[in-house]
Amino acid sequence: MTRIIAGAARGIRIDVPGAGTRPTSDRVRESVFGALESMGAIDGSRVLDLYAGSGALGLEAWSRGASSVDLVERSRSAATVVERNGAAVARALGAARGPRVHQGAVRAFLGRTTGPYDLVFTDPPYDMEDAVMTADLVALGPSLSADAIVVIERAKRSSPPDLDAAGLVPLREKSYGDTSVWWATPVGAGPDTEAQSTAPSQSR
Repeated sequence: MTRIIAGAARGIRIDVPGAGTRPTSDRVRESVFGALESMGAIDGSRVLDLYAGSGALGLEAWSRGASSVDLVERSRSAATVVERNGAAVARALGAARGPRVHQGAVRAFLGRTTGPYDLVFTDPPYDMEDAVMTADLVALGPSLSADAIVVIERAKRSSPPDLDAAGLVPLREKSYGDTSVWWATPVGAGPDTEAQSTAPSQSR
């Protein structure tokens, strides 16, 4: 069972689609969001959740104060689950409507959206080819705000994301069991970008 961990919708149950999805564990979500809150990256942010699955990442951000959430999921059945989860969180938040759920391929969505987004979660299938993931990250670039944070989750055994090709620089990296997570921001996002990108890895 998956639940919203913190914020105004804390404790709300999140349904998980059947085969073909891999929900981010509570442990990983808690650590990821702890880091984001320490960066001041959530409150008031415009959030994009790609390969949304259950929508848990985007909805967690909404519960914690994000101003808007767009969730993209290719599977029609999974998108229906995301809509249902979004409606439950909306009720807990007292929102007039749920988040925007877009059923379709990630790159097709990125080709028509204008953004800008301040916080992006990208948690593609672990078996996604590196070239496909890189192309999606490149397509994401024009929709990012100048100081956006992009959170990328992959299997620890997978190749690291090609941040250079996407115009991103790393902020931090951490591993949890068989999962690795990268936080990145657009090149030139701020005066501390170079220092952050050369800081020691926090993987373990």
